Amino acid sequence: MKAAVLNAFGEKLAIETLPDPVLGTGEVIVDVVAAGVASYTGGVLSGARKYLLELPVVPGPGGIGRVRATGPDATKLVIGEWVFCDPTIRSRDDAVRPDMMLLGWTAVGPAALPLHRYFHNGTFAEQVLLPTENVTPIGEIEAADAGRWCALSSLLVPYGGLLAGDLRPGETLVINGATGGFGSAGIVVALAMGAGKVVATGRSEGALEDLAHRFGPRVQPARMTGFEQDDRRLIGKVAGGPIDFVLDLLPREASPSQVLAAVLAVRPGGRVVLMGGVGRQGGDGLAPPYPWFMRNDITVRGKWMYPRIAVSQMVRLVRAGLIDLAQFDVTEFSLDKANDAVTYAAANAGSLRLIALRPDRSC
Repeated sequence: MKAAVLNAFGEKLAIETLPDPVLGTGEVIVDVVAAGVASYTGGVLSGARKYLLELPVVPGPGGIGRVRATGPDATKLVIGEWVFCDPTIRSRDDAVRPDMMLLGWTAVGPAALPLHRYFHNGTFAEQVLLPTENVTPIGEIEAADAGRWCALSSLLVPYGGLLAGDLRPGETLVINGATGGFGSAGIVVALAMGAGKVVATGRSEGALEDLAHRFGPRVQPARMTGFEQDDRRLIGKVAGGPIDFVLDLLPREASPSQVLAAVLAVRPGGRVVLMGGVGRQGGDGLAPPYPWFMRNDITVRGKWMYPRIAVSQMVRLVRAGLIDLAQFDVTEFSLDKANDAVTYAAANAGSLRLIALRPDRSC
């Protein structure tokens, strides 16, 4: 099979021919049709993000494809059907404390390296090997739409946070970091789940205005200044009433004060879910105001990725018409142009934008 291979951090991806994956029990081989390219892929490939990857490796966390082969334990998957490849792989020998990894992206700690060594290569390739439980049918689609269905990867992350925080219909939600890929996708999901109002925070006035224009009066923009007290007051003013839930999706470049501005705006008895990257670059993390959390009965929860059942639930939201994938702007590259795709993704990050590799297409 043809694949884009990272042989050394800081090098360009090499387009190589690798042996096809070999099927084992409890596994599925998928012919990859489209694989999303995140805006920060360049930081992963350069080593700047310090992700736990053993090289050489085929990058690529998740994608859309068709089932090529299944193991003897698969009872419902059909050869040739369209599926989503879930990159969140969990060890199977400890249901309470599973070790986890993102396929072709990073092991979550050294204990997950055995997983990474076995399910080693990601979806920047013509074929990929996955655990059976990481392959979810999405129903019939046109091959031309496979890149757009890569939006599932963007939608599922905030969906995991909204499920963790138990978003209820009619509630007022703050999405902190709403102008990024995950944040803007979070708006889409929150509205589909029945949020009454979404306060979208961000620094780009133009991006915030675009979100408000796209989604109408249920989405209210709040442009952040970097001054915690001023930003907190603005969030409360824009909300126009009690804030039930804060979902933080700020990137690692953000400061703790940006997190606190939203967190401290939540009402007494409210909920906060932290899914962002603040503090991961070695700077200060979030110093929680312990007495304030305690006295105001605030529920704070961290969440990484999403539960396995979320994938089929997200597919149902799309199929029901509650989420329209046409909202996403898609730019596609053939596998041979993988390095161009990485460069383009870094330069064109933003709200509801998708960059996809198409291993099914030639130059």
